[in-house]
Amino acid sequence: MSARIYLLAAGAFAVGTSAYVVSGVLPAVSSELDVSLTAAGQLATAFALSYAIGAPLLATVTGRWERRTLLLAALLMAALGNVIAAVATNYPVLIVGRVVAALGAAAYTPAATLFATGLMPPEGRGRAVAIVFGGLTFALVLGVPAGSLLGDSLGYRGVFGLIAAASVVVAIAIGTLLPRVDAPPVVGLRERFAAAGDRRVQTVLAMTVLSVLAAMSVFTYVVPLLAETAGLTGSIVGILLLVYGLGAVVGNVIGGRATDRFGSIPTLLVSMLVFAGLTALLPVTATSVIGAGVSLFALSLFTWAFNPPIQNLLLELSPSGGLLLSLNASAIYFGAGLSAVVGGIVINLAGIRVLPEVAALLALASLALLLTLRRPAPAKAATEELETASA
Repeated sequence: MSARIYLLAAGAFAVGTSAYVVSGVLPAVSSELDVSLTAAGQLATAFALSYAIGAPLLATVTGRWERRTLLLAALLMAALGNVIAAVATNYPVLIVGRVVAALGAAAYTPAATLFATGLMPPEGRGRAVAIVFGGLTFALVLGVPAGSLLGDSLGYRGVFGLIAAASVVVAIAIGTLLPRVDAPPVVGLRERFAAAGDRRVQTVLAMTVLSVLAAMSVFTYVVPLLAETAGLTGSIVGILLLVYGLGAVVGNVIGGRATDRFGSIPTLLVSMLVFAGLTALLPVTATSVIGAGVSLFALSLFTWAFNPPIQNLLLELSPSGGLLLSLNASAIYFGAGLSAVVGGIVINLAGIRVLPEVAALLALASLALLLTLRRPAPAKAATEELETASA
């Protein structure tokens, strides 16, 4: 059974790479299509906002679909979006490609998690979810640096073409190796959003938006930022993005263990405070290859350490924690979508060196929201079905 779950994780890797790879090919897009760097950055906005809006809507629309069929359709839609991006001869068509790819990703990730949890007994469902989402983490670790490195030789079109090919290969494997699985009970769109009425839940979701906005506004423009602060370009930037990805893996593990040992709120307080400090110092610390490597690793570690405690906090706040995690996924992509817009505005008005300082202020605003929360009482039903948590 575990081999099948890793196949699902491979699909998550493909759609995750499609989401993150823009950061590594921004200069190529800007040059080949003759658009500004900030305009190229809006490709990340188009993807993220499409995912944020599409995830709950598609989960409802496709709720009655047989699961393997849904996985195939989602991967093929993601592949189509990347093909459109690869052959686009102008900026508007490239935006369309990003939107189509995002909708495929938004349909695939929850469906893959549902499928994985169905392949394992109840006591193994948490591991199944972790494996599938591990594909997204490794997309950041391997996919983005590979995109940056390959972009020099293949161009951004070749990079998007490779992602499309990978999505098709995984789709063929899934269609061949996975069994048919009936759809789970349908959860209506109104029910998905009803849990957001709690003020504490709204506060946590706002924290997610601000924190992701802070992190991704820097990450989206990290390639030109490193060129400005340390004069770094080319393959060395791809290696540094790999270092950033490794920090994400370590941070996710540490964040989970710290949450189990110290609780959600203390872990969030530390991770957010350190993140703000590291981000503010980035123009000073990332002035050489070694300095940039250490800074990006540490910054990524505390960025990704945020995820386990914020999800655990939502489970503590409400018995319907699974539905809240679904909304939190949309909040993540909403914040990511805003990041390119906010980052572009800051760059145009004040220059790219000011961007980390603005990001640090956004992180502190998120920290201030956390301080308004009272410690939540344990949820009565924190073990709600994991399939809704993945939507």
